Amino acid sequence: MNWGQAAQDRLSEIARHSADPDGVTRFPFTPEHGAALDVIRSWMSLAGMSSRMDASGTLIGRKEGPIGSKTFLIGSHQDSVRNGGRYDGIMGIALGCLAMQKLSDAGTELPFSVEILAFADEEGVRFPTALMGPRALAGTFDPSVLTMTDKDGQTLGDALTAFGGDPRKVSQLSRDPSDVLGYLEMHIEQGPVLEIEDAPLGIVTGICGIERNAVTFTGETGHAGTVPMQSRRDALVAASGFISEVFDAAQAVPDLRATVGTISLHPNVVNAVPGRAELTLEIRSLSDAARKSFAEVTRTMGQRISQDRNVGFSSVRTYEQPAVPCDKDLTKTLELAVTRSCSTAPRLPSGATHDASAMADLCPISMLFVRCRDGVSHKPEEFASDADMDAAIQAVASFLTNLDL
Repeated sequence: MNWGQAAQDRLSEIARHSADPDGVTRFPFTPEHGAALDVIRSWMSLAGMSSRMDASGTLIGRKEGPIGSKTFLIGSHQDSVRNGGRYDGIMGIALGCLAMQKLSDAGTELPFSVEILAFADEEGVRFPTALMGPRALAGTFDPSVLTMTDKDGQTLGDALTAFGGDPRKVSQLSRDPSDVLGYLEMHIEQGPVLEIEDAPLGIVTGICGIERNAVTFTGETGHAGTVPMQSRRDALVAASGFISEVFDAAQAVPDLRATVGTISLHPNVVNAVPGRAELTLEIRSLSDAARKSFAEVTRTMGQRISQDRNVGFSSVRTYEQPAVPCDKDLTKTLELAVTRSCSTAPRLPSGATHDASAMADLCPISMLFVRCRDGVSHKPEEFASDADMDAAIQAVASFLTNLDL
């Protein structure tokens, strides 16, 4: 069987379950989600797995191991961003099912049970929260999110109920860590590193920590035609210097990303000196120490610039998510499995957040990246080749048969 072609065919099939013909738009607890789960159930059945949906909307396929054996988990998410691609998230589910089908077709019996988890909502597009499924399994679910509403005013709890889930039981889904061996997630890289290194697959070393900061420069507005240049307290001039210096400084720190993604001005008119500039600074790194140190560097930088430009400055951290390292033993086994079929397997961090970040509160985690063309993700042009997906299926089948747990 051509496993890579089978993956491509399955992803083309499930991509049709979209609210919009331009790319894939599949939000949680919608008719498109329901139709996608029917397709995934058929994948699980072909892999010799039973299937059920839990109270949080996670579809679970299970291959029972010997009596009393523990369980290894493989998972990813079925939902997409608006007008996204056909690989992000859902590919990990498809490849997991095909790896299990490959083992089943070969008559391979594993000494442990395996579950494939198709999570409902990782993207956080419909509701202002995400990762409910993995957080429920890990025992970190916050019931207050059930009252959050979508753009139509429907609460998450009501949407889950209408979909066949049970909000009252989500908090009861937590697994016993002693019964779980570990977790593996497969995902397109969403970046260009593997393509640059001509590698089909990459070994993820961990998921970067993230922090977001609200940065404000406060000067004084005035008429653009009457305030002399030498006496201006221009907040935008200070902010522009800050943005440039942050960019340059971040390039000197290995595996760190710093992004000013939004900026707003007051009064924001063509004929007035900007009196206030508000921007967001996001910092990501696999090292929490490096991330926090860089944040302090940017505060010192902002204070110096504000003094030079005679404006006020403030920087307030508004969000923080610690880094999540992948388990060393699982990663070593995964790397050995990959190198059996690939000449090289680069190690790289994940700058994006995944379901694995929440699963790390339950068990050891591992991740496998699959090369994507031009590093493109979250848009219809997203693409992974048959050959690269075949390599991933072969690697995961080998990984499962060589786990020493």
